[in-house]
Amino acid sequence: MKINVKSLRFFGGFVFGAAASTASCVAALNIYREEILHRKEEEPSVAPEGRYGFPLTGADIRVYANHSLSYDQARRTPRWVAEHLSNEKLLGKADRKHCKFRPDPNVPVLFTAHNDDYLGSGWSRGHMAPAADNKFSEQAMAETFYLSNIVPQNYENNAGFWNRFEMYCRDLTKRFQDVWIISGPLVLPEVGANGKKTISYQVIGKDEVAVPTHLFKVILAQKKGFPSDTLALGAFIVPNRPIGFDHPLTEFQVSLTDLERMSGLTFFPKVDRTRVPLKNLCNLDSCKLLSLKDFNLYIATRKVGDARNVYKLDKAMSELKEAGITPDEYLLKLYAAKKNELASKEVPDHNRGD
Repeated sequence: MKINVKSLRFFGGFVFGAAASTASCVAALNIYREEILHRKEEEPSVAPEGRYGFPLTGADIRVYANHSLSYDQARRTPRWVAEHLSNEKLLGKADRKHCKFRPDPNVPVLFTAHNDDYLGSGWSRGHMAPAADNKFSEQAMAETFYLSNIVPQNYENNAGFWNRFEMYCRDLTKRFQDVWIISGPLVLPEVGANGKKTISYQVIGKDEVAVPTHLFKVILAQKKGFPSDTLALGAFIVPNRPIGFDHPLTEFQVSLTDLERMSGLTFFPKVDRTRVPLKNLCNLDSCKLLSLKDFNLYIATRKVGDARNVYKLDKAMSELKEAGITPDEYLLKLYAAKKNELASKEVPDHNRGD
């Protein structure tokens, strides 16, 4: 589907321009989505070579409840995924336990990935727009589980460093009114023994889903102020491998120009960089991720909150104790409340040993 320039200007101005309220964000995305769904196919120029149309790449912008993306039909992964965060969008009762990974119904079957591609591959299904960014809407959260938003990601990276990175992005909404994030996969060259650069990457499953060598994330955060708003930007390239707690986020920060050169993408094109001074996000906000202790507390808190029987509840607390970490006041209160809740329901330990 060809998207006309007028609509792109509207979308670009909305997502990448001045901040808007949460309600207007969702409303504008829905309006734009309806436009592209009902717009008739437009033919390119009448040049002789285009008489029967030019190849369709699937790279047109696809708009969902709270994220948009461009899809790479050859690699069965997104090229990029854009989302907007605000403090309001992180509030709500949407729960990922009600969501399932599945092929995107908007992607032709010939070009989609399937869950079987990931099964036994050694790679996890890594969100580019995270589910936890969409607590405000069951639909928005469910749409992040479309495989068009997923890339093969190292398990430890997905559950560890990248998870902490996503948590930092959500935490930014406490200090900035609006946060725009663009994430995606990269396949970067390596220098071989002969000194020459080559690009090589693994594919998984019958659909040959491409495994990226790296992941990128670009953050544009806006803080309203007088006499003018503050715009802060950070660009990062993270290897798709395990990364320990001794590696700070700043180690993976790159210039926006370098990321654009490597990705072939121009980010936030509606920002006039000659007129709008962009602050370095890591200079303005430190870019500090959760420490090992705080991260383990966070994981324990999630396990306690999700526990469905007393065995799993106590197991979460014992694991924290084994790690030598003392639970904080919030976790102790949550544990007590959860234990009373489970005791009142008399939940049997059917899942002991899971």
